[in-house]
Amino acid sequence: MSSFKLSTSLGRVGAAAAALLAPAIAFAQETAPAAAEAVAAAPVPDKGDTAFMFICTILVLFMLVPGLALFYGGLVRAKNMLSVLMQCTVIGAVVMLIWVVYGYSFAFGGSDSAYWGGTAKLFLSGVSKDTTAATFSAGVVIPEYIFVMFQMTFAAITPALIVGAFAERIKFSAAVLFCALWVTFVYFPVAHMVWDANGLLFKMGALDFAGGTVVHINAGIAGIVGAIMVGKRTGFGKDMMAPHSMTLTMVGASMLWVGWFGFNAGSNLEASGGAMLATVNTFIATAAAIVSWSLVETFTRGKASMLGGASGMVAGLVAVTPAAGIVGPMGAIVLGLIVSPLCYFFVSVVKNKFGYDDTADVFGVHCVGGIFGALATGIFASASLGGIGYAEGVTMSGQFTTQVTAVIITILWCGIGSAILYKIVDVIVGLRVPVEAEREGLDLSSHGEAAYHS
Repeated sequence: MSSFKLSTSLGRVGAAAAALLAPAIAFAQETAPAAAEAVAAAPVPDKGDTAFMFICTILVLFMLVPGLALFYGGLVRAKNMLSVLMQCTVIGAVVMLIWVVYGYSFAFGGSDSAYWGGTAKLFLSGVSKDTTAATFSAGVVIPEYIFVMFQMTFAAITPALIVGAFAERIKFSAAVLFCALWVTFVYFPVAHMVWDANGLLFKMGALDFAGGTVVHINAGIAGIVGAIMVGKRTGFGKDMMAPHSMTLTMVGASMLWVGWFGFNAGSNLEASGGAMLATVNTFIATAAAIVSWSLVETFTRGKASMLGGASGMVAGLVAVTPAAGIVGPMGAIVLGLIVSPLCYFFVSVVKNKFGYDDTADVFGVHCVGGIFGALATGIFASASLGGIGYAEGVTMSGQFTTQVTAVIITILWCGIGSAILYKIVDVIVGLRVPVEAEREGLDLSSHGEAAYHS
């Protein structure tokens, strides 16, 4: 066949094929713009936001180990140093496993319930490298895995905070079992109520930027209930029970301050101006609280102590946590200046008046500082005081009332729930070690090793 005849034949075949395909081509041309619009409408995570949240997540882990562990470890006697390190480490690890099995679903599973997230995301069902989580900006998302991990670090450190209240006399098994039950029945529901769009307190309009209610009031109430139900340390009020290493406490507190930038700035969920507002507030509220605590000690005791400086550091961080991305810098300074005298009063006066044995002042610093921060957020959120302002139609008195309601609900939920769980743990494994083991020290009696050797 000549080349002319071949090309003519192919041309006829091509024309026939084109005629057959014309409807499909036309349909494709009609649907292409719609498909393109759908693709364009699907938000894509920004790599900068993702990297920012990754760093913040690692910083919160740094708060737990080694930060909190060393902070508490320095505050106990040398014979109990390792027991606190072990409790913080193992509790954190257990909660991380619980979080991916059912904790994430219970807190953020997408349920319409006001109290829990449901079971849709058990075992991280439906979560993949391609799924995303919303932020506070319309059309801005982050990979769901980083949201899972960021919230996981919050869940891990919160029950570890409770350890400081009953340190030096609780069974290791009791501490771990209680915290596993506590995150399940107290922390996950409160996290859902405060931070999930369907949550009870979220819908009420309660403001808690990074965990004043969820983390600090929650842990502080569980701590004081535990300190009372576990009982005082043997020899409390008679034996010398001073912190064995203020050096380690200072190291741990400093690590907490550094890690807290991930805690507060990361709660903005994206690398924007809101994260930077949280950052500057975390700097200066903490600085103000350190200075304030040192001044209070100078006037009341004649000397400013390193223990007071570290306590002021943590108190300032606690107070600014619910307010970090909401109040202005000057409001943050006021928070820091006020929280230290308030916490100092509870640590030095109220604690001695009622005689409870809160080893590391979890209630006096975390709960009292958290309550103050949560309430003050309702005031200093006002645009007239430098804050970001209230939602439309909300007044300062209205917001403050909402904050009070949120605090009361958290205290009741956590207080009643914690008391029940302590009792259950006491029945199952017992809360306290024997007196002989306590006198020997939990490092040797519970773990068979010592932190220091002569």
